Amino acid sequence: TYSEDGTLMAYGLSSKGSDEQEIYVRNLDTMKDYPDHLKWCKFASIAWKHDNSGFFFNRYPEPGTVPEEDQSNYNRVYWHALGTDQSQDVLVYEDPANKEYSFAPGITDDGKYLFLIVYHGTDDRNGVMWREVESTGPFTTLMNLGEAEYSPIDNEGSVVFFSTNLDAPKRKIIAVDLANPAKENWKTLIPEDEDVIDFATMVNNCFVVGYMKDAHHVLKIFAMDGAFLREIPLPTVGTVAGLTGKREDTEMFFGFMSFTYPSTAFRYDFNRDKVSVFRKSEVKFDPSAFETKQVFTASKDGTKVPVFITHKKGLKLDGNRPVIMYGYGGFNISMAPFFSLATIPWMEQGGVFAVACIRGGDEYGEDWHKAAMLEKRQNAFDDFIGAAEWLVKKKYTNPKRLAIMGGSNGGLLVSAVMLQRPDLFGAVVSQVPVTDMLRYHKFTIGRFWAPEFGNAEENPEHFKFLYAYSPLHNVKPGYPCPPILVTTADTDDRVAPLHSKKFVATLQANSSGDNPILIRIETKAGHGGGKPTSKRIEENADTYTFLFKTFDMTT
Repeated sequence: TYSEDGTLMAYGLSSKGSDEQEIYVRNLDTMKDYPDHLKWCKFASIAWKHDNSGFFFNRYPEPGTVPEEDQSNYNRVYWHALGTDQSQDVLVYEDPANKEYSFAPGITDDGKYLFLIVYHGTDDRNGVMWREVESTGPFTTLMNLGEAEYSPIDNEGSVVFFSTNLDAPKRKIIAVDLANPAKENWKTLIPEDEDVIDFATMVNNCFVVGYMKDAHHVLKIFAMDGAFLREIPLPTVGTVAGLTGKREDTEMFFGFMSFTYPSTAFRYDFNRDKVSVFRKSEVKFDPSAFETKQVFTASKDGTKVPVFITHKKGLKLDGNRPVIMYGYGGFNISMAPFFSLATIPWMEQGGVFAVACIRGGDEYGEDWHKAAMLEKRQNAFDDFIGAAEWLVKKKYTNPKRLAIMGGSNGGLLVSAVMLQRPDLFGAVVSQVPVTDMLRYHKFTIGRFWAPEFGNAEENPEHFKFLYAYSPLHNVKPGYPCPPILVTTADTDDRVAPLHSKKFVATLQANSSGDNPILIRIETKAGHGGGKPTSKRIEENADTYTFLFKTFDMTT
């Protein structure tokens, strides 16, 4: 995180891919680090005070000060003065009565207000508290936890702009006056539309809003009063990432990518209404040789599910193409188009890469997310199965040539559908999966996922629906397991590797055939974030070697 004037950078380092980070501070003019060294941080937010005197940040307790099982509880906000030892940090906020709450500090662009975004696990219905940066008084609650999602955008004096899904599942943009904060005084500036607001910021005294339209981005500009001004043209159907610009700037920068469009940085000039390439990727391949199309498949209950399909142009649909279908389906995360170098050799050899945008994500807003939460999780599996059946029906492939792939919650997805429909898939790659749905909450930070999955230990009804699809508990003797590769890492402190190990051992003990049931355990690595390029290359090489060999593809 950079200071307001861009001269200082606070950065975090993790060891062996851990989610836990240690924070350091660098002077970007001299490229030398300050002595500052902050520990016990995980998913930390940093808010620099505009005079560069220090920053607010959130962290967990020092080991030994709380019981070991509470090491990822009791999140607190501290003030850290630049150049001082961590022992001198000043406690700014804590809530010991609600030990599972966490707090993300942020300072408004004018430097006046300090906000705390309050979370309970992965539930996106956050709370918001505030006080003036220079104040030492108590925080004032502006939005209550558990009601809706609130994302602050910017402010104009005491009026703060938020994106929210309160009474608007596809989100709207509202104005809240801190001097008159009662809900009846909130004003809607940009109302909910047929497309989902995915992100919003302010540049050139305008709202820049990224909409999700059928799982891809559309970029629009609105005046401060909410009036629509224009749409910014994008190169193709794809994803906007990393949009930056300040309130008074007359230009902004954003990244863009798609399945055959490498990540590219663009510059937009507000005065000239012109988009230009700022920096191209150095990836060497010919995107004109490939094509992406979007289709809509039907789930078990008739719900239309968008699927992106990418392959070489002129591909013959003979029912024998090797296909990888990727999915996630949870935690309000959209499967918008992305560029992956690993898929290029696959498609160059005649393979097809498909991404199913199933329920559980944010492609169509909070209703789409809720449609695969808790007791409705089977909807995500049915969506994925329906997309697979469509690919077979339309002669892209056949079950023996259809591979499915997913990571983390997506690893749960592919493991569950493999057990429900072993006849439909010819290979499975399950990456860092959650597989023990009855006990997941007992390990690492699993309890934070309970709003999404449920808790079998505390709720008998949750036990019923979790047991019904839990991969570990649905492997039956004589199960005809397709070839499967499960990947994990020995120091994954988000999804514990025991999920993968127990699942593979259970498959190996109960499988009726001779198909390979493999586990790949990376060393000195975590859930995936921060993994060095060399390890990523090795893992992709092993993964695609498994698929190429399984489908007897020419290399």
